[in-house]
Amino acid sequence: MYAAVTQPLTFEEFLDWDDGSGRAFELVDGIPVPLSEPNANHEDLIQRLCAYLEAYCSDNDLPYVCRQSKQVRLKTADGEREKSRKADIVIFAKDEWQRMKASSSSAAAYVPPPGVIEVVSGNWKDDYLTKLAEYEDLGVLEYMIVDYAALGGIRFIGSPKQPTITIYELEDGEYLPGKVFRGQERIESSLFPNIPLTAAQVFAMSQ
Repeated sequence: MYAAVTQPLTFEEFLDWDDGSGRAFELVDGIPVPLSEPNANHEDLIQRLCAYLEAYCSDNDLPYVCRQSKQVRLKTADGEREKSRKADIVIFAKDEWQRMKASSSSAAAYVPPPGVIEVVSGNWKDDYLTKLAEYEDLGVLEYMIVDYAALGGIRFIGSPKQPTITIYELEDGEYLPGKVFRGQERIESSLFPNIPLTAAQVFAMSQ
């Protein structure tokens, strides 16, 4: 069921809203919609990957801050009710994160973040199709899909299915065809250049 609200919420109102249940929500046309809770493997991968990337940014003086389970404000047309995604990992610009640290507002992606990472769950079409279009439209520079359980369709991860990481990079407002990484292949990321991380090492973070 949708959470009961008396009227559609703005993004800022949604961030302050709480139905008291402790559940996670996304904003759909101004209405908070509850999310399914991730399983333990999914949760561990997100936590460990986020910690790894945060340390990598710090050690290499990259201008990013990595945080897990943050709301991303989606692009909407004039007069359209607001929408959000609760992304598994958001790569914020460091300057934007510092701006939020000086504010009492909830920490969230109010402006398009440089990067978003989604770890695939049962509703894989959301990650490979719906969110891909949303993040492209928003202008997210890099979108990474981590499919550690090989749940995606064969047109995305091939046949036979195997764990796959796909990275989409924005060029002239559109995502280029995704770069695919499996096994011991080293990840190539524009946000994290020369990162010494293989696809297999990412998948192992779920164990």
